[in-house]
Amino acid sequence: NRCGCMPTVGSNPTPSAKRPQRSDVTATQDNQRTLLVTGVGGFIGSAVARRLVAEGFRVVGVDDFSAGKRNNVPDQVDLIEADVAAPQLVSKLPAVVHAVLHLAGQSSGEISFDDPVSDLQKNTISTLQLINYANSAGATRFVFASSMSVYGAVGDAPTREDAVLQPLSCYGVGKAAAEGYLRVFSQRTPFVSLRMFNVYGPGQDLQNLRQGMVSIYLAQALATKRIVVKGSAERYRDFVYIDDVVEAWVRALQRPEPLNTAINVGSGIRTEVGQLLSMIQQLVPGTTVEFTDGTPGDQFGIYADTQRMHMHLGLAHVVSLQDGLKKFAEKARLV
Repeated sequence: NRCGCMPTVGSNPTPSAKRPQRSDVTATQDNQRTLLVTGVGGFIGSAVARRLVAEGFRVVGVDDFSAGKRNNVPDQVDLIEADVAAPQLVSKLPAVVHAVLHLAGQSSGEISFDDPVSDLQKNTISTLQLINYANSAGATRFVFASSMSVYGAVGDAPTREDAVLQPLSCYGVGKAAAEGYLRVFSQRTPFVSLRMFNVYGPGQDLQNLRQGMVSIYLAQALATKRIVVKGSAERYRDFVYIDDVVEAWVRALQRPEPLNTAINVGSGIRTEVGQLLSMIQQLVPGTTVEFTDGTPGDQFGIYADTQRMHMHLGLAHVVSLQDGLKKFAEKARLV
């Protein structure tokens, strides 16, 4: 156990040829501590589930595969294929659960403008429904996938968790609203809201060119050696590697202290888009860059104050962007 937190439970499950059906899920729910992971077919959700399975937890995963991929789901996960915003979902879930890790949802600020009502359902209504479920199922904790998008326009300084939330996209509004519901019901089910910054790394969807700055640029460089950038090279971000994000999720679940609070999950390093592009051009020689107009709701610049992450989660060192990009590019070339 890398994080040195509370002991994990049980031994690593062995893969089975067939996923348990609903009756199997119900029958075994009292045999070991059960975690519900939504968005289990997604980039981050599948990585978190894989780590939890390796640490001996029983994971029940939910995904409708509208964005996630079935082959991302670890074999040991008890899979429920369903929409997390659908009212009938609760009847399919275990009657007892130790904790809820909610990573499902629409994850692009740009796409949120296409259908704001759908974005609200996927990111906010789903959270409210799962909060009610967590309370009835006896969950001791609700860990939520929030976003840097809740902050909106900020000054050129590390952004603290106590900053005023002024989201610029429908996506950011939905995430901020979901955090509000978590606070309202925190006396029933304690929560940890992880405000993730620009997550990247192996496993990210290289086919989706509207979500994930690093993956969008790297995918274009590998496919055509031509990167089209929506917005200015002077914009800046905080890029955080997938392994560090997974570690943050595991610690947020297991550590006793970070309850009923929001925690930034980032590197704490200000990186301009132009710097990122130069790194990718070094990894993929001959790549050219073209700039076009920006997208609605795009933040010009933001990077994380990580003091709370250090204090509550004990994460003081993260993978550098240079090393993370190299690992990502090497894995992407093998796909």
